[in-house]
Amino acid sequence: MTNLFNYIDRPSPIHSLTGATKFVCLMLWSFAAMSTYDTRMLIAMTVASIILFAVGRIHFKDVSFMFGFMVIFLVLNSICIYLFSPRHGTQIYGTCTLLFGMSGKYALTAEQLFYHFNYVLKFTATIPIVLLFVTTTNPSEFAASLNKIGVKYSIAYAVALALRYIPDIQRQYHEISQAGQARGIEMSKKASLINRLKAASGILIPLILTSMDRIEIISNAMELRGFGKNRKRTWYMARPFRAADHIAMVSCALLVAIALCLSVVNGGRYYNPFV
Repeated sequence: MTNLFNYIDRPSPIHSLTGATKFVCLMLWSFAAMSTYDTRMLIAMTVASIILFAVGRIHFKDVSFMFGFMVIFLVLNSICIYLFSPRHGTQIYGTCTLLFGMSGKYALTAEQLFYHFNYVLKFTATIPIVLLFVTTTNPSEFAASLNKIGVKYSIAYAVALALRYIPDIQRQYHEISQAGQARGIEMSKKASLINRLKAASGILIPLILTSMDRIEIISNAMELRGFGKNRKRTWYMARPFRAADHIAMVSCALLVAIALCLSVVNGGRYYNPFV
């Protein structure tokens, strides 16, 4: 069964950080990557994200499905950008350098190619960090740390339940799929893509009904235990902030500062090597 958005419990420096620290770092990292088109910084952040994956002991097979989905998304997005705005790069960088002796509206230019390269870099610098956050953050500890930094505990607990429920939905989908295949419904690679999609759509109704039943059980259990009665609550998985947490947040804040400084130095968000 393919694992999506699952917490992977492994000893690593990334796992030892609190959930709130990783969330703050994720927001700062994403803002830094999305606020600049400076190629030098985006390449550095992409390399850093790969290194952080190794530090977090996350293997490629753990996120291979999402990596493949990311590649397909980027390819389709880039094609659509080129089809609808083939000269967007020339408008941004102010020059037009035709490649391969081509001409016409869809003639490939160095500026457009450079823009697409930066566009892909923004995602390759951000998506690995998102996957790293999901795979290294314990939902219960994340809720506790969110509550510690001022988030209302009912909201923090709702976030934890959502993160914990994703693997349950995956498991239920797999179980329903296995039951269907035992009754002769072909869902393996032997069947055509259309037939597999039809069979998968037939799983949705029992999956929704099972999920609704589980939601009712959880809500009744929380109500019987008096959840939300008091203004505060204790957390079994709560952990104090340590020096590593502060270092991580300061480092990501510096990334934002560097991105803003580069915008001033470059005279805008874009690094222009054509002038």
